[in-house]
Amino acid sequence: MPGRLLPRHFYARDALDVARDLLGQEIWRGEVGLRITEVEAYRYPDDTANHCRSGLTARNAPMWGPPGHAYVYLCYGLHQMLNLVTNRDGEGAAVLIRSCEPVAGHGLIRRRRGGKDGPVLLTGPGKVGQALGLDTSFSGHPLYRRGGLEVRKGAPVADVAVGARIGIGYAEPAHQDAEWRLAVAGSSWVSHARQLREAHP
Repeated sequence: MPGRLLPRHFYARDALDVARDLLGQEIWRGEVGLRITEVEAYRYPDDTANHCRSGLTARNAPMWGPPGHAYVYLCYGLHQMLNLVTNRDGEGAAVLIRSCEPVAGHGLIRRRRGGKDGPVLLTGPGKVGQALGLDTSFSGHPLYRRGGLEVRKGAPVADVAVGARIGIGYAEPAHQDAEWRLAVAGSSWVSHARQLREAHP
């Protein structure tokens, strides 16, 4: 039996809170299932790394809500980047899925990723999008309904590592340094692990 879908209200909170709670949850599309191991929060309203920092555009429109939908954008003309929309409707915020580990569909994941194996399969947001076979047509797709792209309840995560987000040199220094990247502590399915530190309650 498929796992329980995360409800829409799960996402209707600050992106950083949702990011922490997404660790250990599962993303499914067809036979491919991935456990979320690393995320980045892009917050509202003052985060200068956020795609919504300059207002509503055709590209970032899904990110403005409603929460619980996908926001997929093409990075460098190559990588499909999966974000999960958070906050209240009209607040542009989301969580980027940076890394995952495979739960199901290993053969298809490897084929989509050019025959690679091990953590290199899924440690990076473009790799996650490729493994799921995503494109920008998934932007706006509801994550809390069966079919298509789903986010299901997974196993809870005990220990979390935190660090600065990756590739946001255009943001203000305080936002470049903010520890809004979160990962499953000790997991090998995490990118740039040396730049993380274990978070303490």
